[in-house]
Amino acid sequence: MPHVVTQSCCSDASCVYACPVNCIHPTPDEPDFLTAEMLHIDPAACVDCGACVSACPVDAIVPEAKLAPSQRVFLEINADFYRTQWDRPVLAPVVPAPTVRGGRAPLRVAVVGSGPSAMYAADELLTQPGVRVDVFDRLPVPYGLVRAGVAPDHQKTKQVTELYDKIAAQPGFEYYLNVEIGRDLSHDELLASHHAVVYAVGASSDRKLGVEGESLAGSASATDFVAWYNGHPDHAGDTYDFSHRRAVVVGNGNVALDVARILTMDPELLAGTDIASHALEALRASKIEEVVIVGRRGIAQSAFTVPEFAGLLETPGIDVAVRDGDDVLDPATERAVADGTLSHAVEHKLALLASLRARSGGTGRKITLRYLSSPTRIVGDDRVTGVELVRNAFAAGEGDGVRIEPTGEVEVLDAGLVLTSIGYRGVPLAGVPFDDAAAVIPNREGRVLDGPAGAGLAGAYVTGWVKRGPTGFIGTNKSCAQETVNALVDDYNDGLLADPRTGAAEFDALVRRRQPAVVDRAGWLAVDRAERARGADRDRVREKITDTAELVSIAAAAQRAPAARSGGRSLMRGRLRLVRD
Repeated sequence: MPHVVTQSCCSDASCVYACPVNCIHPTPDEPDFLTAEMLHIDPAACVDCGACVSACPVDAIVPEAKLAPSQRVFLEINADFYRTQWDRPVLAPVVPAPTVRGGRAPLRVAVVGSGPSAMYAADELLTQPGVRVDVFDRLPVPYGLVRAGVAPDHQKTKQVTELYDKIAAQPGFEYYLNVEIGRDLSHDELLASHHAVVYAVGASSDRKLGVEGESLAGSASATDFVAWYNGHPDHAGDTYDFSHRRAVVVGNGNVALDVARILTMDPELLAGTDIASHALEALRASKIEEVVIVGRRGIAQSAFTVPEFAGLLETPGIDVAVRDGDDVLDPATERAVADGTLSHAVEHKLALLASLRARSGGTGRKITLRYLSSPTRIVGDDRVTGVELVRNAFAAGEGDGVRIEPTGEVEVLDAGLVLTSIGYRGVPLAGVPFDDAAAVIPNREGRVLDGPAGAGLAGAYVTGWVKRGPTGFIGTNKSCAQETVNALVDDYNDGLLADPRTGAAEFDALVRRRQPAVVDRAGWLAVDRAERARGADRDRVREKITDTAELVSIAAAAQRAPAARSGGRSLMRGRLRLVRD
């Protein structure tokens, strides 16, 4: 009886290396790993050993016999991946850990950012004894988009922070939270006390529509809305008007599904999660009855992933429908259907969308998927009253491609809230090169370049979304970090990184002079305990503290004096080696 990968898959590939028969794909060395929506277990090859279950940090792998009715769709999704057979080795090749050669000052690295890419980079560095890693974040709490971006009803996905907690507990690791690089410290000051700096700051901004009315009250980015309901300190004071019966979300990726689901699901289903208290109370009073998700292209080009859409369809109390007449295929997809070359992901996506016709409606709030529509104006005087949409049509593109062009047919859709979800975008950092067109730090295999085609910037490295753009999933950052850290260690071993000019104690004192409200690891642990305790009192996972002053006050009572730190061993690699042995 096979095991099955389900919705909360984070794609960090721990399960791949734990599997003794190599039945989980794609592996990090396979070309489709970076684009795959999730990993898949081959039902014919699985020996039901359960090693993958122990390795998975988000409890995404379930024995077939224990699948909930809502998860049984993943049986077919996993099996379909293996319709086309290919030769593969007995075991997936493990990426070798970087080896720091002795004879020099112990390697010291500053990591800017504390989200998944930062934590995986720290773990890779700590494979070696004597290495020290200082992790910086401008917020007083760590974990980036896992804490402030993952939807509160996806608690299994948020379990990956338990792994990050263990990484942070390794000898040689320290936090410097509530410290902003470019304001409190400069890039040059980090390099003066470290051999290298790794930038792992993600893509914290969002793309704009660029249409009239985008700045009206009631128009906001989904990025900010997600941060609001997740208790991000920068957005705790934001307000949203839920008094109109309809909201519109522009864009149809996973984030769009998240915000539409949060706006329409029964708030009591969120009451036990870590959703911010202010958001929970606002949603309880909401008058929204329908959320319309607007997509510029056709149904086959839906940007959401199959796992996320399957999860949405199983959310109680939400009716999901495609607007009449919008379920048409573009010519290229029709040809792929006819000749049998349609990708499995698109095939499953279309099957799930087609299943909506058979679902009974009228049971709850509604999410309507609308295709071939583009916003041309957000309507209103002092605040949003609607959004103007132009109807699109398929047109012949280059070769066998298909493009979209407006027809001139315009409609105004009444709404009191418009949220745009058309993609994340990286932002520049002071003292670090930035490619504004690609919205990334220019790099080659993680080495920062002095311009898109320039030479390497000594001691500067990058990982995560600000390295490759906003692609992949939480665990994709692991293989991304491995590439960057291998480049960094190679440069250190080759003598290309200058030794620090100041010691750890002197640097720590500098940080605390510049930012007396710094939060170290002991401070964060105190905040974590306080949030969990407050949550337990209210039958919640945690009660997030959103006021920066209060976070700093709680942390200050637990701050410890700087102490000598020694090197550690990578938890992920250590665990995988134990499994291999």
